Amino acid sequence: MISILGAGAFGTALAVSMQRESDARTVWLWGRNADAMAQMQASRETPRLPGVTLPDGLTCASEMSALPDHGPILLATPMQTLRALLTTHADQLSHRTLVICCKGIELSSGLRASQVLAEVLPDATPATLTGPSFAADIARGLPTALTLACGTAACAETLQTQLSTHNLRLYSSTDIIGAELGGALKNVIAIACGAAIGAGLGESARAALLTRGYAEMQRMAAALGAEPETLAGLSGFGDLTLTCTSEQSRNYRFGASIGRGEAFDPAVTVEGAATARATHDVATQRGLDMPITAVVTGLVEARLDVATAMDMLLSRPLKKE
Repeated sequence: MISILGAGAFGTALAVSMQRESDARTVWLWGRNADAMAQMQASRETPRLPGVTLPDGLTCASEMSALPDHGPILLATPMQTLRALLTTHADQLSHRTLVICCKGIELSSGLRASQVLAEVLPDATPATLTGPSFAADIARGLPTALTLACGTAACAETLQTQLSTHNLRLYSSTDIIGAELGGALKNVIAIACGAAIGAGLGESARAALLTRGYAEMQRMAAALGAEPETLAGLSGFGDLTLTCTSEQSRNYRFGASIGRGEAFDPAVTVEGAATARATHDVATQRGLDMPITAVVTGLVEARLDVATAMDMLLSRPLKKE
C-alpha cells in the first residue's frame, strides 16, 4: 500500500504512475477538497492533469480517518503548508515512514522539510523524493529519474524498491540535506533565469545566472553539511537545468512575469518565492555570499526591478572563477 497526501498535479501524477505499474500495488490519494476528490473518484479525471485517466485501482479520498495503516506515505503538499499538515494529522502520521515530495525552505523558521518533520513528528522516519520532473511527464508515462534520500542505506533501498515504476527510475541516497537543498535552492535560481529571459536579456545571461547560481547552491549546501556530489546529481544540477529552461516550471514562469512587468496568478504555488527569502535570511546569518539569491529576494519583495538587479550583479568586484 502506498499513500499520497496532496492531490495537486505532482501528487496525482505520482499516484497515477505508481498505480498504473501493477494491479497488485494499491495507491490511496488524499486531498483536502471533498467535492474535488469525490469528482476524481467518480470521473477518473482531474483538471490538474488534462487528458490523463486515473487508473481504476487508485482510490481518491478526503477523509484522513481512512488513511491506510501500513506502507509509506508520500507528502506532496506545498512546503509552506507542511508544518500545518503534520501538526493537524500528527496522530495518523506519527511512527510512519514519510517521504517528503515538496521542495523549499520554511520561511518562518529557515528549516528544511525533514527538519520541520523532525520537530513535529520526531518518531516518524523521514525520506525525501526530489529531482528533475514535471507532473505531466510522470503522469503520461514518460521516463523520469529522481533521487530518493533516506537516513540509512537500508531505508533508501527499501523505498526505492517500493516506489519505482517502469517510467519512474529512483536513485537512492543517504544525503537528505543535499537532496533537499538541491530541490529547494534551484527554484530561486529559476526565478532569476525567468526574470532575465522575460526582460529580454538573452540566453547568455540565463547561462551565466544558471552557472553562478549553481555555485551559490554548492556554497550553501557545503555550509549546511551536504555531500558535494549530491548537488552534482539529479536533485541538484539535474533539477536546476530543467527548472531554469522550461516554461513548464512555475518558478521560471513567475520570474518571467517579473521580467516582463506582468502580474502572476496568485493561485499558483511558487515555492521559490518564499524559499528565496528564507535562504537569504540563512545566508545572512551564516555570512554566506549569495548575490543572486539576494537580488531574487529583492525582486520577489518588489524592492528591486530587473534592471537594478542586473546592475547590482554586474557591478560586483571582478574575481576568479
